[in-house]
Amino acid sequence: MSTFNAHDIAKAAKHAFQDAQLISASERVKALHEIWKSLQTNKAEILQANQEDLKAAEIEVKAGDMSESLLKRLDLNKGDKWDSMLQGILDVAALPDPTGSVSYASELDDGLELYRVACPIGVLLVIFEARPEVVVNIASLAIKSGNAAILKGGKESNRTTTLLAKSISEGLARTAIPELYVQSIQTRAEVSSLLELDDYIDLVIPRGSNSLVKNIQNNTRIPVMGHADGLCSVFIDQQADTTKAVRVVLDSKIDYPAACNSVENLILHESTVHTVWPPVAKALLEANVKLLCDSGSLNALKVLSPQPPHMETLVAPSEPSSYDTEHLNLTLSVIVLPSLQSAIQFINTHSSHHTDSIVTESDEAASIFCRGVDSAGTYVNASTRFADGFRYGFGTEVGISTGRIHARGPVGLDGLVTYKYMMKSKAPSAHVVGDFGTGKKQYKHRALHAAAVPFLK
Repeated sequence: MSTFNAHDIAKAAKHAFQDAQLISASERVKALHEIWKSLQTNKAEILQANQEDLKAAEIEVKAGDMSESLLKRLDLNKGDKWDSMLQGILDVAALPDPTGSVSYASELDDGLELYRVACPIGVLLVIFEARPEVVVNIASLAIKSGNAAILKGGKESNRTTTLLAKSISEGLARTAIPELYVQSIQTRAEVSSLLELDDYIDLVIPRGSNSLVKNIQNNTRIPVMGHADGLCSVFIDQQADTTKAVRVVLDSKIDYPAACNSVENLILHESTVHTVWPPVAKALLEANVKLLCDSGSLNALKVLSPQPPHMETLVAPSEPSSYDTEHLNLTLSVIVLPSLQSAIQFINTHSSHHTDSIVTESDEAASIFCRGVDSAGTYVNASTRFADGFRYGFGTEVGISTGRIHARGPVGLDGLVTYKYMMKSKAPSAHVVGDFGTGKKQYKHRALHAAAVPFLK
């Protein structure tokens, strides 16, 4: 952990970024493998620290100072999370280098070539809550894409993130990449100071609660890439297949309810209320999902015989605010609407523009939904839980962006590069603008077919 003040941290990160610009892509890949080795070596110590963080967090939950959903995100040893974190490093290492690729190439004149070339953004400040594996995810993506990073985890994961950062530093020390290329900070005061340093920091990426993201967006001049919340919806269309509807809705809700890509609003076409909805509701109730129902969906359940399980304890009337709430638990808000168009309007009004899905057998309805819903991800007959960098094949993700500029949806390596224009004249006397104009030479603007810049080695 750095002992510098915020200005020193940011300045060191900028210098490390600049010093690393000529380091080869192969050396960056080597760094990822060295970090993987360090994490494996230190696994027992890291997981022990994580258990200590969990015990402290459980006390906070019991005192009402922390949510259950935040606690669930903290456990690094749950399921295959540790193995997935390590596999993510190797997956990122194996991906193509995102820098140096050419997205535009033109010959402006004989011997005058222009290229638009992918390059790193610069220094990333990543602020996140609870999930300690984010330290490793971000460090991997930053190193592979040629960006320096400053990482700030939540206080609830301090013990874990400190050791993860230490392992990253140990791995980097065995490479040519500068020691301060990836730094970890611990205090809110450092964050507040760093948010003012737009001369050194190029992009802020917050991962966490709505309040965290909004607070950062309101307190910095530095560009911010992040999502405010994950209010996702599934729409059961009038041409939905019942089996598909049950599988998609159930997985979207119960696979990991605390995730930002879990479904929070279920929208029913009015024609499905007495056909598709009852078996969907039964499956949800059997999984102990609490249903907040509008009058249409509630009345449809009341007239069923026999009654679905847990009707008295798990079914309740919804409030208007139910459809603007990111529950992050086994709670689902349900509403009946008369048409596909009204469902699209509802989603665009109430969703966070994260990920939304339609269950339908109609290609026309699927097309209208995918084009009409203004979200980073629009799916057909697929769980909203697929909105994830690892599942998309990005190795891992830096976060999920619900914005519309630069990067959208799960952000992998491609979302961590920008571009610069490179030009070279091959003329014996160089090229100057004064040679072009009325009565002089005219620009040719001939497209070049180039995958790389010829004069870059």
